[in-house]
Amino acid sequence: MERLLEVKDLSISFGGIKAVQDLNFHIDKGEVLALIGPNGSGKSTTVNMISGVYIQNKGTITFDGKEIPTKMSIADRAKLGIARTFQTPKPFAHLNVFDNIYTIALQQNSKAQAVELTNEILNLTKLYDLKDTKSAKLSIEKRKWMDLARCMATKPKIIMMDEVMAGLNPSEMESSLDLIRTINKEGITVLFIEHVMKAVVSVCTRAIVLNQGKLLCEGEPRTVLNDPQVVAAYLGGEANVTGN
Repeated sequence: MERLLEVKDLSISFGGIKAVQDLNFHIDKGEVLALIGPNGSGKSTTVNMISGVYIQNKGTITFDGKEIPTKMSIADRAKLGIARTFQTPKPFAHLNVFDNIYTIALQQNSKAQAVELTNEILNLTKLYDLKDTKSAKLSIEKRKWMDLARCMATKPKIIMMDEVMAGLNPSEMESSLDLIRTINKEGITVLFIEHVMKAVVSVCTRAIVLNQGKLLCEGEPRTVLNDPQVVAAYLGGEANVTGN
């Protein structure tokens, strides 16, 4: 497999607190990789460093074969193909669904191209029937879908999904997992940050576990979730996660 993203010795501290320490991992092109761990383990901080929200104190980030300059802007990283969602969706609340996506698509396309791309994304994400709905009136599930749609408008190579299952009921979760599979089938690599372990088992081919800012273990999701270290640090004794 060809590597898309690799971090080496990635570290960052805040006021003397080591949020992430000497982290090493990679993601292959086309992979759906889970990044899991207890609250405060450094998952979102890692995504923030990759996307440029935070600048690491040490270490390197290599994307698509090229090392990312430490101070490269968020916008320039997005142009490379790096996209991410947030735990809380951040739409343009006063705009409808179409314009939320179109506004992003317009950044790198002509008006005609942006319209075409927006319609393609609306159909792919099954949001077309909601295209005229103000984003503020969407359910939490559909706001999360629109966040993913807005990411897709940047033509990403990777989308880092930060807790897209949070707040969803079981039916909404299944629909959202289907959408993630659809996005992945489009050739988009996924870094999947999630606390819902059944979702991790359902869509991810590999999982890496952080604890206290360090890599705890990695491997096939079911194997990782039954690792005694993970059970002790994260799952509170609940092993044997099957995904059923």
